[in-house]
Amino acid sequence: MNTDSRNLMTENEKQLKSMIRMVTPPDFTFAEKAQKRWNSIAHPLHSLGKLEDLVIRAAAIQGTDQVQFEKKCLVVMCADNGVVEEGVTQTGQEVTAAVAENFLTDKASAAILCKKAGAAILPIDIGVARETSLRNMKIAPGTRNMAKEPSMSRDEALRSILTGIQLAGELKEKGYHVLATGEMGIGNTTTSSAVSCVLLGKNPEEMTGRGAGLSSVGLRRKIDVIRSSIALHRPDPQDPVDVLSKVGGFDIGGMAGIFIGGALYHLPVVIDGFISGTAALLAARLCPEAVSYMIASHVSKEPAAVQILEALNLEAHLTCDMCLGEGSGAVVLFPVMDMALEVYRRMSTFEEDDISAYEELK
Repeated sequence: MNTDSRNLMTENEKQLKSMIRMVTPPDFTFAEKAQKRWNSIAHPLHSLGKLEDLVIRAAAIQGTDQVQFEKKCLVVMCADNGVVEEGVTQTGQEVTAAVAENFLTDKASAAILCKKAGAAILPIDIGVARETSLRNMKIAPGTRNMAKEPSMSRDEALRSILTGIQLAGELKEKGYHVLATGEMGIGNTTTSSAVSCVLLGKNPEEMTGRGAGLSSVGLRRKIDVIRSSIALHRPDPQDPVDVLSKVGGFDIGGMAGIFIGGALYHLPVVIDGFISGTAALLAARLCPEAVSYMIASHVSKEPAAVQILEALNLEAHLTCDMCLGEGSGAVVLFPVMDMALEVYRRMSTFEEDDISAYEELK
């Protein structure tokens, strides 16, 4: 934490720390009960692999072996990034607002997937440069250009995280059982690479990909901007809020808040790809227990995605070579979760079928 923050902790800082202190671990006694239920079902032990793990993990998180996935919601954090000025993207900021509006009309990829998966979608304007029809929780009309100055103030970073926690609480009150994280913001693979570089102590070359189709020249420019921005601001890897404020984005902060809120309100939260994973990593550095409430959906093609999941000690359930963002990969996992739960609930047991149960062999 920087010196002025040590000397004077703001109300937002106090609020975030208070919420993090209230986070408790999942109840693993219900995970054991769910495991016993799976073992009683008339199928070879552990033969559904990670599908079984999904239900077992959710039982601990939800605090019941009567797991529910019926009400699912994808929260999409939409925000612009000032670093776009440096030519690190193929398109301009105007695309952020255009795609964000499409979430409301089922024209965006994630919205179409949500409709098919029977999930709600909640797009949030947490920092789009233009005015939108989305729910307005705007911290500012985009971040500043991190190549020249910090992306945001420390208080703005804190507010973005608290916004995500607030939304998780609202969705819990509305009866949702599972949340997923998504984003929309031109330039956010640049900010995500910068944040993940600092938090993992990696070089930009290891953590930076082509995003939405950069050329080799564009990729080199992007790497150089990330390296110079980190060198300019020297974000403190031991202070995640400092990292977010100097080289991050409002969407990353908002999603980090969703992950912390999931832990606070005992909701499983599904990670999407690289950008969502960066937010999960940030949340984990702020609140280590939050990892127990996370579910990894897929492995993004972005080069840093695997390293982030390894740092979180999480395994993805899907390998689809996706890198679309928006929460698309997280939503693709929803039907798999539903199918796993259907088997868990409905399949007959060895006893009901009068079959000798499989034994756990060592």
